[in-house]
Amino acid sequence: MKYNLSEITDVIKDRRTVYPEFYSDRKVHKEQIERILNNAIWAPNHGSTQPWSFKVFMEEGRQKLSDFLSNLYADKFKGDDFKEMKFNKLKNRPMMAGAVIAVSYKKDPESKIKELEEIEAVACAIQNMYLTCTAWGLGSFWASPGLIYTAEMNEFLGLDKEDKCLALFYVGYPKPDYEWPKGHRKPIEYFTEWVLE
Repeated sequence: MKYNLSEITDVIKDRRTVYPEFYSDRKVHKEQIERILNNAIWAPNHGSTQPWSFKVFMEEGRQKLSDFLSNLYADKFKGDDFKEMKFNKLKNRPMMAGAVIAVSYKKDPESKIKELEEIEAVACAIQNMYLTCTAWGLGSFWASPGLIYTAEMNEFLGLDKEDKCLALFYVGYPKPDYEWPKGHRKPIEYFTEWVLE
């Protein structure tokens, strides 16, 4: 066997969403984010188009993201549509994380690959990020609030009109007393049909 399959399986099965509310103030270093992103870009992608882009908010940069998200939410949702809990999450979560990575699909006008396939490649990159965080003992959370699909978000991130932000990926060390969540899945028999002849 080329690699230790049981360790790889353990990392895959141990991957969990850990929300920023459970992060400690332990510093996440730029070198760690670089490793996470270097693993992200090894995701499968048709034609080696590498259709992703990343914008990392750390340190004081997190405040810019916090202000943008909360202000945009307040502009778009008024009266009964405004939910204080949603507003507070958008405002507070970036400041709870060691880093927030905006992960986007960047359209290449020369590419003949279907957009859906490019988006699938970016999702695979995000899974690589998740697995890297898990192996490192970092909490991570793939957030996709509706605001990330807006023209205002594209402008904030410096994206073109055809591009799409697909995730705000939060990263942080869990608090010392945090209990890593257990998970479960239905057996593959629920989802699998075997065609043998």
